[in-house]
Amino acid sequence: MTTINPLTRLDYPDPDIIRVGDTYYMVSTTMYFMPGCEILSSYDLVHWEHASYVYDTLDSTPAQRLESKENIYGQGMWAASLRYYDGFFYVCFVCNDTHRTYLYTSRDINGPWQKSYIDGFYHDNSILFDDDGRIYIVSGNRQLHLNELCVSYGENGHPTLAPKEDGLNRIILKDTEDAPLGYEGSHFYKLNGKYYLFVIGIPKDTGKRTESCFVADEPEGPYIGKKVMDDDRGYRRSGVAQGGIVDTPEGKWFSILFQDSGSVGRIPVLMPVEFKETAEYGLFPVFGDEGVIPAEFDTTSTKEGHTYIPLVQSDNFKDSTDGNAEHTNDSFGFKSCWQFNHEPDISLVKRNPEKGTVTITTGETVTNLVQARNTLTQRTMFPGCVGSVTLDGSNLKEGDYAGLSILLSSYGYIAMTKRNGDYYLVMSKREITTGGFWGERHDDEAPEEIESVKLDSPVVTLRCDICFDEKAKEKADTRKILIPLSDDTAVFSYSNGADFTQLGCQHKLQFKLDHFTGARFGLFMYSTKEAGGSATFSNFVYDTLD
Repeated sequence: MTTINPLTRLDYPDPDIIRVGDTYYMVSTTMYFMPGCEILSSYDLVHWEHASYVYDTLDSTPAQRLESKENIYGQGMWAASLRYYDGFFYVCFVCNDTHRTYLYTSRDINGPWQKSYIDGFYHDNSILFDDDGRIYIVSGNRQLHLNELCVSYGENGHPTLAPKEDGLNRIILKDTEDAPLGYEGSHFYKLNGKYYLFVIGIPKDTGKRTESCFVADEPEGPYIGKKVMDDDRGYRRSGVAQGGIVDTPEGKWFSILFQDSGSVGRIPVLMPVEFKETAEYGLFPVFGDEGVIPAEFDTTSTKEGHTYIPLVQSDNFKDSTDGNAEHTNDSFGFKSCWQFNHEPDISLVKRNPEKGTVTITTGETVTNLVQARNTLTQRTMFPGCVGSVTLDGSNLKEGDYAGLSILLSSYGYIAMTKRNGDYYLVMSKREITTGGFWGERHDDEAPEEIESVKLDSPVVTLRCDICFDEKAKEKADTRKILIPLSDDTAVFSYSNGADFTQLGCQHKLQFKLDHFTGARFGLFMYSTKEAGGSATFSNFVYDTLD
């Protein structure tokens, strides 16, 4: 099979991968989106589909619920360690808003998952179940710590982990260069009797992400190693790094790392890995073609002919399944392609499967989109994509806004609003200019309204066209995008049954660390004057420019 990178073409950063039997599983960072901690599955490492959400909600703090202008943008869960040991799946991650370490366990990848905590805070951690029964966790930034854990079992038989009294607890690797990004993103393995530690860094000399590997004879070291991946695939000088390795049933090795890809987010990249004998390091991994990711290489499938369910989808809202009954979020009742921005108040979200509609009602007043609860989102796709939805705003109140957004801190949207009893369609945008690349997590400003048009009817179809890379423009021309697009831009338009008409300006999209996630389509509703208004959405159509 010829493989083409990037994988998924969607925002799935910080990947960790394992194989259980004939199935590969990959976990990714989902931060403040819920349900969260998504696990994907594959039989060939190239094509992926949804397998499970580890949780519906976390700790239901006010910030996780977008209450009282609190939020967890740029926080929540990230960089999970995924392992399978002695009949259980283990998922371990930290949340930077609660500053706690979470452990979820399940006998089945589809759940149910049991939640517990590990005492301590283990940033970008990786768990290793050694073949002598000992358990280690490596974590940290710049200074990487090795801690030994012990396991206990509850009444239901589920394991929990805790720091082992008098167990190993020491620094095993230090960044000595004061680099822009010191070693982090640990992935820890024992192979052929040796311990391998993979980490990400940004050296001073290049300013570009790289992946390094260090090897030792004992878990506590000493570790020696070097860079194993320093390639950007010719894309924006954006290095490919941070992720795990996995073997095939035939004994071949592959790695999935991620690449920063502009406003679409951080996308996984697959590459072959070969362990070669060296004089200095012993058996040592060589990534790609001597550190360069090949454009083409072969993989094999463990289940030929398998049809993969798309990770992003159109939705008529009549069915909550993906075509597989196991791939449903039972608590929220939507296809797995949808996630809410923060924890929803599901009592205010009603899906009507007979009519094929979703109605969102407001429970409070807010000032802008990023404070709006119950925004329903899907990832956007590289190199470009189009989303459209039909909106019925008959039940809007004065000062309400409901529509289709591109959710980032510097967001844009097309929305219906009600003013003096009349319905208007507006295109608005927000450009965060404070904080530089760090942005502004606690945005309390209303967006800038660029253009408005009065509507004769409260029912309208809204559309957003996005271009993440100029290579998509050739396809965009055939899809009747209204104006030429450049990298990382969006255009909003509307239709009352005929052709689409552009509203407002071309909006520049920016990936910033305040949200730390890629751009998403969002179906939203918020009130600025009086709570209790509602908006009804139907017929969401997702199209790609690939």
